[in-house]
Amino acid sequence: MDRSEFREYLFRAQDGLQLYARSYGDRQHGRTPVVCLAGLTRNSRDFHELADFLASSAGGGHFVLSLDSRGRGGSERDDDKSRYIIATETSDLIAACGHFGIEKAIFIGTSRGGLILHNLIGLAPALIAGCILNDIGPVIEIEGLMRIRDYLNGATTPKDWAAAPRYLQSVHGKDFPILREHDWLEMAKAIYRDEGGIPVADFDPAIAEQLQVLTADTSLPDLWPQFDTFASLPMMVVRGERSRLLAEATVEEMKRRHPNLLAVTAAGQGHAPLLHLDGPRQAIAAFLQQ
Repeated sequence: MDRSEFREYLFRAQDGLQLYARSYGDRQHGRTPVVCLAGLTRNSRDFHELADFLASSAGGGHFVLSLDSRGRGGSERDDDKSRYIIATETSDLIAACGHFGIEKAIFIGTSRGGLILHNLIGLAPALIAGCILNDIGPVIEIEGLMRIRDYLNGATTPKDWAAAPRYLQSVHGKDFPILREHDWLEMAKAIYRDEGGIPVADFDPAIAEQLQVLTADTSLPDLWPQFDTFASLPMMVVRGERSRLLAEATVEEMKRRHPNLLAVTAAGQGHAPLLHLDGPRQAIAAFLQQ
């Protein structure tokens, strides 16, 4: 097939919370599945265009599964806000793989999704056939995390769908000069859900509130021990050219520790890069063909 319609699913986490996923492509071809994990407050819609491409004949004909973490997108909001942590979300990922009968996959993790993969490698290493990290690594720059904090907790709601792309461009335009009008519209569709004609951020606000405790003096532990565990696995990292979260120096150290690491720069993009644009898209398709 040249273009793929996605299928939607609801399933239960280990604690009973209802989670959402969508899939693209056909599992019958025998290729290793691709599983996509979104950023802190984002959801499976971020991967729609990339997943559609990867499932097409031009993109390699892969089966792609994209997940909404608890509290995001189509997944249920958790009454216990303390469970919005990487440990719980890793357990949810393991439950998802079990539900869909995935014994091994190539994972694409954007930002928070990449941190979940650093946790997964210690808990269920046999699940990981390969890993693509999108603008995340073992060291997180506090400046970038504070910018995310300020954006999420200070964001206003666009008055209507016509205003949503312009609003996003006004906030993120300097970090994403490569994006066109169509790209801002697609970003709006990914970030917001519709409530009576009004775009509303599609995540539990409690998730963003967790960042309020951050200051410039906050010490963030590095994840080099976890990263080193990936040494024998095929691995790729995409860094936004204008990223404030993943430093070039961190990528260089990642390459030193993992000599076979493929490092790709997303030109004209900040945090986190849109992977379906030219450059990252072709690099990911080529990586998956290895």
